Amino acid sequence: MTEPKPAVLYVGGLPAQAHDALYEAFHVHTLADIHDREAFTAEQGERIFGVVTNGHDGLSTDWMDALPALKVISCCGVGYDAIDANAAAARGITVTHTPNVLNADVANTAIMLLLATSRQLLRDDAWARSGDWATLGAAPLTRSIDGAKVGILGLGRIGEALATKLQAFHCEIHYHTRTQRDHVSYHYHPTPTALADTVDYLVVITPGGDATRHLVNAEVLAALGSEGTLINVSRGSVVDEAALVDAITNDQLHMAGLDVFENEPAIHDALKQSNRVVLLPHVGSATVETRRAMGDLTVDNLKSWQQDGRVLT
Repeated sequence: MTEPKPAVLYVGGLPAQAHDALYEAFHVHTLADIHDREAFTAEQGERIFGVVTNGHDGLSTDWMDALPALKVISCCGVGYDAIDANAAAARGITVTHTPNVLNADVANTAIMLLLATSRQLLRDDAWARSGDWATLGAAPLTRSIDGAKVGILGLGRIGEALATKLQAFHCEIHYHTRTQRDHVSYHYHPTPTALADTVDYLVVITPGGDATRHLVNAEVLAALGSEGTLINVSRGSVVDEAALVDAITNDQLHMAGLDVFENEPAIHDALKQSNRVVLLPHVGSATVETRRAMGDLTVDNLKSWQQDGRVLT
């Protein structure tokens, strides 16, 4: 007689290939199909050992409490600030995420925003499409990132990948983290404000959560100044969006390139209306190749736990 598949709760966030692998390996209950949590958990709660979710939706502590057999929450994303990891640990639940496999593409997205802002990609695209080139002549000059001072706020795995890539542009790398990195030769600054005061471009790539909420505030933006550019590919909560709107609106910041927002998918109207802001819909890791790798790792973490009680990441 065939043993029943281990049961998991699927919140969402997997690409198609990993979605199929999940259903092949496990008996899957989808959150979207559950209309009565109490009835569901009474019937199935004792069987569910794992939850699959993503960095945006996470999993509430109410659900942790409602699933007495829950042992692992597998998150498809490097950020897991939507999951209370301390609460999970207190309940004996392991939380996994998908680091490393997205480093390259998130770093590439940061570079794309650096180039799009410095070279005024959107303005010049409109200049070409509108006919201004023919009627008004050449577009105004832009700026180069070659040899520029770039500050990286959060020199973790992705930050280091970005710093390595920026060496091709001969950039001078500066950074701030809570603890200075002894293994790199980049210029360290003890505070975000000191970092911003030194660089031409400030790239935010620190984790989200309460510890970094509004780490980039009005003081940091003022230090970056009217000639500076802000790039955010981390979490919207890290930047005080109201302060950013003020800085852009009042010409206290030159440009901003944003992949994330405080209340996404909602974006402040002032940011959408400004011709000095480049906007992306949180797509830092959104390539076919990287999302496939993230999804595979999410499922593999569950398989690993089921096989020997340990996870890969």
